[in-house]
Amino acid sequence: MSGSFIGGFIVPGKPHILLAPEKNKNWQSMRDSFGEARKELQALKPDLLLLYSSQWPSIIGHQIQADPEPQWRLVDQDFHQLGTVHYQLRMDSDFAKVYEEAAQKRGLTARTVAYRGFPIDTGTVVALELLNPNNEIPACVVSCNMYADRSETIILGKAAQDAVEATGKRVVAVAVTALSNRMWTHWIDPSEDKIHSPKDDEWNRKLLELLSEGRLEDVSQLARQFTRQASGDNKLKAIWWLSACLGQNNDLQGRVFDYQPIWGSGAALVGLTPSDSKGGGLEYDEDDTDYYRGDRNVLAS
Repeated sequence: MSGSFIGGFIVPGKPHILLAPEKNKNWQSMRDSFGEARKELQALKPDLLLLYSSQWPSIIGHQIQADPEPQWRLVDQDFHQLGTVHYQLRMDSDFAKVYEEAAQKRGLTARTVAYRGFPIDTGTVVALELLNPNNEIPACVVSCNMYADRSETIILGKAAQDAVEATGKRVVAVAVTALSNRMWTHWIDPSEDKIHSPKDDEWNRKLLELLSEGRLEDVSQLARQFTRQASGDNKLKAIWWLSACLGQNNDLQGRVFDYQPIWGSGAALVGLTPSDSKGGGLEYDEDDTDYYRGDRNVLAS
């Protein structure tokens, strides 16, 4: 029994596209594009959706949602005027435990969480409500550790591979993240929403050009520079994780469904599937690690 990742998605997680798409033509466009992405997802016939949400922060290690049926009411902490989401999700608690063990075997601090009323983050709820509205596909969600570096985040993705192979499941990985994440810090009329700066827009479009060619690992390699230039969402950790899940290569077919501003941030909806075209042989500059040995003592003599 050996499972595999059969595809991946990059999706935005701001609540506007779920709760108020009619207030801005760009938000409505993104909402409509989720319908196209959902068709592509359903055609893959996965056994599981595995999400990494940049909007679920953790401090001590990596948390994995293991409540089989989390349900509650969500009001976004920043945009509460948009209203309430009453959600009921379907999680694969058995897979969550396998993922926890796989992460621990690679030296990571990881734990499952499962209790009534646990505050599922906005990004997870938005992604699952729009990609999987009827809970046809069970899901699993892992948190974004605020202090994890690239190496630790890649190991978390490799642990996901271990868990997928061990369970024999066909899995689609979903990175819930913005690209540029500079947002308006004052209230604007929804009709006036746009990417926060031309520089952010230019960088977003550079990444999307690469992603349209399936060059996910190239985007992963550019994450640090992108973050310095365009305030990447949580340093684009979700992209590091996604690339590790999909094998850290450019051997993918990419489709950019949509790209729009959401409250100044760069919201992109992208699909990635394995391809016969090989992008190996390209030169990667970043290091690659398999096990977590703790924080590197960079100040030691």
